[in-house]
Amino acid sequence: MAWKEVLPMEERARFVLDVEVAEMSVAELCRRYGVSRKTGHKWIRRYRAEGFDGIRERRSRPHTCPHKTSPEWEERMITERLNHSSWGPKKIRDVLERKGWEGKIPAVSTIGDIFRRAGLVSRRRTKRRRTYYSGPLTVAKYPSHVWAVDYKGWFRTKDGRRCEPLTIRDLYSRYVLEVRALPDQSYEEARGVFERVFEEYGLPKIIRSDNGGPFASRGAGGLSRLSVWWVLLGIKPEYIAKGHPEQNGVHERMHLTLKKEATIPASRNLREQERRFDSWRKEFNYERPHEALKMKVPAQKYRRSTTEYQRGMNNKKQIKYPEGYEVRRVRTNGEIKWKGERRFIGAALKGVQVGIKQVEDGHSQVYFNYIVLGDLYDIDYTGLRPKVGVHQKHEKKREKV
Repeated sequence: MAWKEVLPMEERARFVLDVEVAEMSVAELCRRYGVSRKTGHKWIRRYRAEGFDGIRERRSRPHTCPHKTSPEWEERMITERLNHSSWGPKKIRDVLERKGWEGKIPAVSTIGDIFRRAGLVSRRRTKRRRTYYSGPLTVAKYPSHVWAVDYKGWFRTKDGRRCEPLTIRDLYSRYVLEVRALPDQSYEEARGVFERVFEEYGLPKIIRSDNGGPFASRGAGGLSRLSVWWVLLGIKPEYIAKGHPEQNGVHERMHLTLKKEATIPASRNLREQERRFDSWRKEFNYERPHEALKMKVPAQKYRRSTTEYQRGMNNKKQIKYPEGYEVRRVRTNGEIKWKGERRFIGAALKGVQVGIKQVEDGHSQVYFNYIVLGDLYDIDYTGLRPKVGVHQKHEKKREKV
């Protein structure tokens, strides 16, 4: 039990004075004041050595720090920062490394902390990130119904190259469709992987991902170039809520197994790492029994999708909107022409057709297929006001396309 919260200094003073009077034993006084005997003896020692100053509250911060950056290194970092005021900690660290000074160079985070303490960094105003939640998540009821996609945390191969493993998994059968060692998370790299997977396994109904790129964006409807392509193929993007990776828990659990069994230690290069991923995936799908599958292997439950994919098939597809919708094609700059004015819709939607539905005078809603992108107002020429939150479907009269 701790000292009373009200006037702790006063309580300590009364305690040590009662000890000096010696009317009660130290053990009895400790019980009376609600502290341990170890704490009581500590305050007695301090009082007898330093008087009342000894029982004042002291900071718990250690007197020394063996890992503290030396003054010499701090001076070097601050000097470089003053010479290059627009350079961040990463660039400064690289410069220091190339100069070949003896000693361990501080981490990027440490350099940033030193710059902040020295008043060399102005705090940047963070912009709240718009995220999209597609509503209640779909329960996978059959193979190729719902796929989960994500990037397992990046690491470097022994040759120093960055490896970003892109993983794709069928949630019903637990079958791992792909683990691809990519150099980055770009749209181009991801699309190439998905094209190969679609050709081999067909198209799913739904693809579930987080709100990160290249699967989602901060733009209208949370759509990215990749998810716009999925919609054109007839695939529904499904996003988990921000900060809730447990909503994709089955996939995240697979990542832990993948990391332990196929990335530690890392391979010599991306090609060897890719071969290692292929070997792991084969064992995972065809040899490892799963309790969730009643000790069957994923290959026993998985079936290829009956919806075929052909490269370029979405290029000719046009979305049909219900009667009464005005259709506009999004230009290469992400704009449409509406009411004699250019309105920005979204760069991810360039080249596709959107439907505009008037909901009241001076107010219209913009759709991409079944997804509400936002609102347009006749008196506001700044562009689209995005809808934040759940993807919405048209009313019952909306025809399925």
